[in-house]
Amino acid sequence: MAPNLSDVSQISAVTERLAADDHGLARAAQLLRDGACVAFPTETVYGLGADARNGEAVAGIYAAKGRPSFNPLIAHVADAASAQRHVVWSDLAEKLARAFWPGPLTLVLPLAPDHGISSLTTAGLDTLAVRVPAHPAAQALLRAFDGPLAAPSANPSGRISPTTADHVLAGLSGRIAAVLDDGPCSVGVESTIVGLADGVPRLLRPGGLATEPIEAVLGHALAQPASDDITAPGQLSSHYAPAGAVRLNAEASQGDEVFLGFGPGPCDLSLSPDGDLAQAAARLFDCLHRLDATGRPIAVAPIPDSGLGLAINDRLRRAAAPRP
Repeated sequence: MAPNLSDVSQISAVTERLAADDHGLARAAQLLRDGACVAFPTETVYGLGADARNGEAVAGIYAAKGRPSFNPLIAHVADAASAQRHVVWSDLAEKLARAFWPGPLTLVLPLAPDHGISSLTTAGLDTLAVRVPAHPAAQALLRAFDGPLAAPSANPSGRISPTTADHVLAGLSGRIAAVLDDGPCSVGVESTIVGLADGVPRLLRPGGLATEPIEAVLGHALAQPASDDITAPGQLSSHYAPAGAVRLNAEASQGDEVFLGFGPGPCDLSLSPDGDLAQAAARLFDCLHRLDATGRPIAVAPIPDSGLGLAINDRLRRAAAPRP
């Protein structure tokens, strides 16, 4: 019988908060082996992990998040050798993995014949998004669990991504088994996703690794997606959204708006007073959480559309998009 994605009967009434020490890691790994969902830190954002091979466990992610089942998940693995158990490896994959793994880069590759991955993880596609995170706690958890963890961002679907354990608990407390708390995430936006399924490197989602160093390793520009079909996480038009309206490229607030600034100048909260894109990326979701808590609409200052600004603007456009 296929897992019921709307069944929340197995969702935990109490979410444990675990320290990222030996005891907490062992407890988190055991919960994952038991088929539960556990949030854990990566260098990008907190992920909501479940055994990527266990359909019922992955269904728990969809139920907790309220996530559409056509939106695929990233499988987090400890190293490139682990990735190669589940996907068809290529010279391009090897080149990018050697340059950027562990780190905020996800590769989308064809599934291997005996991949063992649940179709809920791939949303029924014949490809798998895989990543090797650099965060020490994520690495320790993956090695303690000894398997692939399907892990989207640990927040209700479509809402602001979490960069602290408090963000996770604000959205999912009582709906997941535990959160492994190891402080704030350093990068602060989701991974860059590059599709390699057809042998042509395609930018499927800008993220925490700027496109310029990827293109430098490849020796050419990344291609755009071949179609509008959803082939990787984070491609929904409305995503990462606060409850209220978001207005972009604003010079100042209007009416009841709160103003999210960038660079020098008056604002209610600033992504980076110095105009530093790395600082802005790390602070983006935390700032949106804090402004969303005011219950007021949000106006956002212009962000340069280069380097990490591509990822920041991608998230902001999706946050401001009309809701389905």
